[in-house]
Amino acid sequence: MKINEPKRIGALNPYQKMNESRTSGANKAHKKDEVQISAAAKEMLTTSQANSAERSQRIEQLKKSVASGTYHVEAGKIAEKLLPYLKE
Repeated sequence: MKINEPKRIGALNPYQKMNESRTSGANKAHKKDEVQISAAAKEMLTTSQANSAERSQRIEQLKKSVASGTYHVEAGKIAEKLLPYLKE
């Protein structure tokens, strides 16, 4: 009995099958990626761009107060905001 007989029933060449799948896949049209932005996201983008001047001014004020040491952190407000998360 020959074990490596090429014409035996059920013999498969995995490399040939892989090559055939690659060539058949190359002929298929490639689907392009698509991105859809929701209306809510578009609205948030326009809102953030409109407020960017005000926001940048506020950020500069905060940077100056932190750098000079005059920025005051209200521990009570921070605790109120953290409390719901800690209860969960």
